[in-house]
Amino acid sequence: MRAVWSGTIGFGSYAVPVKAYSATEEREIPLHQVHETDGGRVRVKRVCEVDGEEVPPAEMVRGYPVPGGDVVLLSDHELASLPMPARTIAIRGFAPLADVDPIWFARSYYLEPEPAGTKPYVLFSEALQQSGRVALVTVALRRRETLGALRVRDQVIVLETMLWPAEVREPDFPFRHADVDIRPGELRRAVNLIEELTGEFDPGRVPDRYREALQALIQSKIDGAEVVQPTAAEQADGVTRLLAALQETAADARPDAVAKAKTAASRAAKARTTAKRAAGRGRAKTS
Repeated sequence: MRAVWSGTIGFGSYAVPVKAYSATEEREIPLHQVHETDGGRVRVKRVCEVDGEEVPPAEMVRGYPVPGGDVVLLSDHELASLPMPARTIAIRGFAPLADVDPIWFARSYYLEPEPAGTKPYVLFSEALQQSGRVALVTVALRRRETLGALRVRDQVIVLETMLWPAEVREPDFPFRHADVDIRPGELRRAVNLIEELTGEFDPGRVPDRYREALQALIQSKIDGAEVVQPTAAEQADGVTRLLAALQETAADARPDAVAKAKTAASRAAKARTTAKRAAGRGRAKTS
């Protein structure tokens, strides 16, 4: 794994140096948008909606829209100059894990201690486990300060980045205000059914049927040679152009070649005539 962040876990005046690694990864089967006729990859271009021209990366900046259609331009240099918290996971307090609704969690990161901080890291990890608490923290990731929680998984401290309160929506659905009559017997049977089906948490027992079916479909097409070569049409066109160019070259060169052949034949004929005359004069002198 490659570290995505390095810093410290702050305990007041004491700090434990750590590195952060993404704890999860997406394993989706890549499906690209392609041109049906030749299988060529369809690319998305960044086009300016004002002049319709494609915009190179060097000309792109951030923009904040304001009422009336105006835009405030913010360069990377200006954004980098904004004050950012130190590279520290600052502990703000502790709370029971059961009190933290999972909806607050955004992403998970494994924290690995630097060699010099191994002992305090392990001590803190053990203390968190025995207390049954999580540490509530703030941390700066990707140019933004965010809430977070530190918990322990398999003896490794995990940083769970969290959403800010304004980022969690309220589920204002009509049924919440409706008077729904639930009979005690119905509730009891539902609870009993849940208890009967309760077991150890093992997500590996649940198959990813869609992924398996998609893989089987793709493999069947590969086995049946139902594939296209995106560059086949381009290569065929290149061969056609090459042959045409060779034919044109041969046609252009042919008159010169014929002329040279005629000239060589004429010279050879003259040489033979000259040789015969010379031979005739020689015989006449001898006689």
